[in-house]
Amino acid sequence: MKIFSKIKFKSGVGFTIVELIIAIFILSFSIFGVYNAFSTVIVLTHGASDRFIAAYLAQEGLEIIRNIRDNNWISGQSNWRQGLDVCDEGCEADYTTGTDVPGASSLEPWSMEGNFLKINDSGFYDYSNGSPNSKFKRKITTTFLGNYIVKVSVLVTWEEKPTILNPSATQGSIEAEETLYNWY
Repeated sequence: MKIFSKIKFKSGVGFTIVELIIAIFILSFSIFGVYNAFSTVIVLTHGASDRFIAAYLAQEGLEIIRNIRDNNWISGQSNWRQGLDVCDEGCEADYTTGTDVPGASSLEPWSMEGNFLKINDSGFYDYSNGSPNSKFKRKITTTFLGNYIVKVSVLVTWEEKPTILNPSATQGSIEAEETLYNWY
């Protein structure tokens, strides 16, 4: 017991109330700043997967048209643009379009609202019946710029979910363009 009795407290040592208030203010300000930074990152990355999927679907749309052009060359068609004129006002196509796959789809003219791409049993996006709808629509447009050039534009749209920063649902979109040429 004698050990504790020898401890003496000096007056004026320790935190004053002003120092304590300043420390609490700095600590709470930094915690609030970190919270705001994390909430902003969460909101911004919320739709990142949708934008990635839409970018890949737009690229796939370009590849579909390129595949049709290439198949026209390979099959010896005199018109390398055979079948692409359907898309001058917009069309829909999936990964089987223009291929020899059994049950392959063809280029379908764009309807008023467009059809949702569906996710089939293999996880691919197509327009097959019986598959559940995805949130994505894809419109492929071709513009002929002379006898040897076609400009391809692919627009992928989807409805984004409401977030804290944007409480109303908005429409997201990604557009990709490419120019194809008749090389042969």
